[in-house]
Amino acid sequence: MEQKIVPCIWCGGNADELVAFYLSVFPNSEKRARTYYPTEGVADFQQSMAGEVLTIDFAIGGVRITALNGGPEFTPTPMLSFIVNFDPSQEEHAAAQLDKVWNQLSRDGRVLMELGEYPFSRRYGWVQDKFGVSWQLMLTDPAGEPRPFLIPSFMFANDNVNRASEALDYYSATFAHSRIGNVARYEEAQGEVAEGSVMFGEFAVGEQWFAVMDSPVRHEFDYSEGVSLQVECEDQGEIDMLWGRLSAVPEAEQCGWCKDKFGVSWQIVPEHLERMLTPENFKTMLAMKKIVIADLKS
Repeated sequence: MEQKIVPCIWCGGNADELVAFYLSVFPNSEKRARTYYPTEGVADFQQSMAGEVLTIDFAIGGVRITALNGGPEFTPTPMLSFIVNFDPSQEEHAAAQLDKVWNQLSRDGRVLMELGEYPFSRRYGWVQDKFGVSWQLMLTDPAGEPRPFLIPSFMFANDNVNRASEALDYYSATFAHSRIGNVARYEEAQGEVAEGSVMFGEFAVGEQWFAVMDSPVRHEFDYSEGVSLQVECEDQGEIDMLWGRLSAVPEAEQCGWCKDKFGVSWQIVPEHLERMLTPENFKTMLAMKKIVIADLKS
């Protein structure tokens, strides 16, 4: 699957442990590549990471994810979770596989919605694992339109409740080759959500699918840099365009990172960024807000 946007999980120095855990939990998963912090040129606050693992690239069901080693500043929240589709038409023992994954993810984790039968799925559960990453495990309807095994899912709540529909339009207008898929709406007001708000919606960027939903309840958490979305851009023109559309919080702009109007964190970076991570470029990038490719040495 061609993938423009790569989910990135912030790790407090334990990226190796996190990736090893997911490779042991999920079927069809694989480790792909890793990068390292330079041994020189790192900022003072990163001295303890010099020469250590910076990122580990891995895949679950063909969907790339990056684990990024940072500090203790950020942790994932359920605002940006992962839907995992277990399809009986693709896997004979899909329900049993779902239960096995659920048991492993829920061990030392926190159940957000109990595993069981719901109107939208014969078997579904939402769990936050021991690393704080949230997963929605779903037994899909074989008669429905096929979807990837793994789908990032945005939840809109608190100050952003009732904005999922706006997000569908916003993201599909931001990225090329995008389209809106199925949308199911609340038929009446429920808790925090208004009538007509999005119970479940989806959009695609190329072959990559994303889900959105409005939450009927308030939460003590919100979006954070704990799970961000990295966009790999072809050239400076694409970086400039996406930065202009997505960056809405000036104080969050640093080293290619920005936040959009909903508070979702994005990394707008050039393709093959790992090839540019020389000690000199690493130091230069730390001083940047939007990445300017011409200022990096090839």
